[in-house]
Amino acid sequence: MPNVDKEWFATWFNTPYYHLLYNNRNTEEAEDFIRHLANYLQLPLSTKVMDLACGKGRHSVFLNKLGYEVTGLDLSENSIEYAKQFSNNRLHFDVHDMREVYKKNAFGLIVNLFTSFGYFLNNEDHLRVFQSVYDQLEKNGIFVLDYLNVEKAIHELIPYEKKEIQGISFDIHKQIKENFIQKDINFRIDNEPYHYQEFVKIIRLEDFVSIAKKVGFQLKAYFGDYQLNAFEPKTSSRLILIFEK
Repeated sequence: MPNVDKEWFATWFNTPYYHLLYNNRNTEEAEDFIRHLANYLQLPLSTKVMDLACGKGRHSVFLNKLGYEVTGLDLSENSIEYAKQFSNNRLHFDVHDMREVYKKNAFGLIVNLFTSFGYFLNNEDHLRVFQSVYDQLEKNGIFVLDYLNVEKAIHELIPYEKKEIQGISFDIHKQIKENFIQKDINFRIDNEPYHYQEFVKIIRLEDFVSIAKKVGFQLKAYFGDYQLNAFEPKTSSRLILIFEK
C-alpha cells in the first residue's frame, strides 16, 4: 500500500489549486452525458436523486434543470460552498462523507460521476461506499457509477507533464504503484513548494461486480463512454456501470 495520508483527497480537493489545475472540465460534455443517462433510465421526474461526490455541482445543476429533485453531497467544504449558489427548493447541497449514510431508503437514483471513486487505500472503505449507497436507495433504486477505464488509462499513461495555468507551473508525475494510478503534483507559490498526491485504485469491471454483489446490487448494464456506447476494454474512455437494488 502506498505510504501516503490515507485521507489525501480531503485536503487536496479542498484547495483552490485543485480547481485551478482541473479548470478545463467540459460542462457541455457533462450535460450531454446526463441527457443520455436520463433518456436511458427513463425515471419519472418524481425520482429523488443524489449526486454523490458532486464537486462544484455541475451534474447536480443539470439534473435539476431536467426536473429532478437533487441532493448534491461532497466532502469538500469549499466545493459545497460554491455549489450552494445554485440551490433552490428542489436542489440542495451538503458536506458529507460518501462512506456514511446520509438518508436511508430516500433516493430512487444515486450517481457517482467523473471518477469520484477509488480514492481509498483500504478496500473496506470502497465496500462501505457501496453499502451506504445501497442503504440510501429505495427498493429497485438505481446506482450509476462512472469510472475511468483503467486498461486504457494504464496503456496511455504519461509519466511526466508540465502545465502552466494562471502563472503557476504544475509538474505532474504519474506511475502505477501497488494497484493504484498515482499522480504527484508539485508547484511553487511565492517560492514556497507545494506537493499533493492523487491515488485512483485500479478497479476493473469484474472487481466492481464483485463489490456490488457483496451488498446485494445487480449489474443491469455497462457502457464505455458518455454516449453510452458498448464498453471495449482496450479502447473505451470510460466504464459506466448501472446497478439496481
